[in-house]
Amino acid sequence: MTRLLVVGCGDVGRRVLTRLPAAVEVWVLSRRERPDLDGLGVRLLRGDLDAPASLRRLAGAFDAVLHLAPPQAEGRQDRRTRALRAALGRGPAPRRFVYVSTTGVYGDCGGRRIDETAPVRPLTARAQRRVDAEGVLSSWARRQRVRLAILRAPGIYAADREGHPRERLLAGRPLLRAEDDVFTNHIHADDLAQACVRALWHAAPLRVFNVVDDSDRRMGEHFDLAADRLGLPRAPRLARAELAAQLSPMQLSFMGESRRIGNTRVKRELSLRLRYPMPEMGW
Repeated sequence: MTRLLVVGCGDVGRRVLTRLPAAVEVWVLSRRERPDLDGLGVRLLRGDLDAPASLRRLAGAFDAVLHLAPPQAEGRQDRRTRALRAALGRGPAPRRFVYVSTTGVYGDCGGRRIDETAPVRPLTARAQRRVDAEGVLSSWARRQRVRLAILRAPGIYAADREGHPRERLLAGRPLLRAEDDVFTNHIHADDLAQACVRALWHAAPLRVFNVVDDSDRRMGEHFDLAADRLGLPRAPRLARAELAAQLSPMQLSFMGESRRIGNTRVKRELSLRLRYPMPEMGW
């Protein structure tokens, strides 16, 4: 039986739990009680990535790790991932490790089509923390011969979670006018969960995968289609300078990067079949 540790078991993590084989003994690292996991057949291990001393029981205890926890909110290094790696490093390393990162590590690509061979050029501290985590885990995996897979995901959505286009449209937040618009990428939470499961057992060592759907649209096109499908008013369009006065720096940052990301590798190497190849199929 494989002993799997899930770190950061939020919405995507819970979707992973329902897709795991019966021969997997699942432990979830959590700083608090998790009544939302009752009935899913998992065991809770109390620990806090922000309190490294609480992670001592992780050493040598697991065959595989799925790391879904985001970095802390400030700094250029991911202290949480560093604490996890240090705790695991005190004993025999797990054989397999999957880390869910972000396509934000690529920065602004000017709307060019890219794949996993594109260099990372993070523009925000948030993305820089992800690059730090990827580097920390890659170096450790090489030394310890851990089969590490890094999954880079874009905006995650589902009808029953935050991030659905409905929220933005109902809030009436504006978008860039067509001449300033950027390309955007998406993945349904169910498809990301399936990619995590496939990567745990089928990814080659030290492999990076872009886990994105098949859509190839600018942000405005994406939300206009969502508005039409959901019967909501389309978002207003403004010039970039006008948007800066209405959106937070974080909201504006998502409109400063334009990428068209391919998913050939994850389909070919992990045999991932997208349940929601286009976003409108999951709205």
